[in-house]
Amino acid sequence: MGAMATLDDVRAIAQELPGVSESIDGHRGGANWVVGRAAFAWERGPSGRDLTQLAEQGREWPPGEIIGIRTDGEQVKQALLETFPDVFFTIPHFDGYPAVLVRLDRIDLDQLREVITDAWLLKAPKRAAAAWLADHPSERTI
Repeated sequence: MGAMATLDDVRAIAQELPGVSESIDGHRGGANWVVGRAAFAWERGPSGRDLTQLAEQGREWPPGEIIGIRTDGEQVKQALLETFPDVFFTIPHFDGYPAVLVRLDRIDLDQLREVITDAWLLKAPKRAAAAWLADHPSERTI
């Protein structure tokens, strides 16, 4: 496994994709990566409610930098959670929502690039996504 990821890596990967802008979440203060008006990745720290709900489940918020990332539905979300339990996790706030949380200190750059690209493809305008896929045939992941 290679070097572990940082928020700077997330930023660099996201900004390589067409039409991406970065904004600061007015509610939580973290960075959001957006295509059009849709966020596909975002910095995510715990709220007080998150910490309380996790404690009630006998769990803790993990250390290190965390991002949220959109998934292509509940099946993909569950597959990531089951296949890579040290990397991806979820919280009660995300129940029924197609997204996972990513421990940046546990994910390598190739896997990070893959999940960010998949999330972008879900939210990018169809024409932009098709053009990107045509230019990157070896990176087609969905």
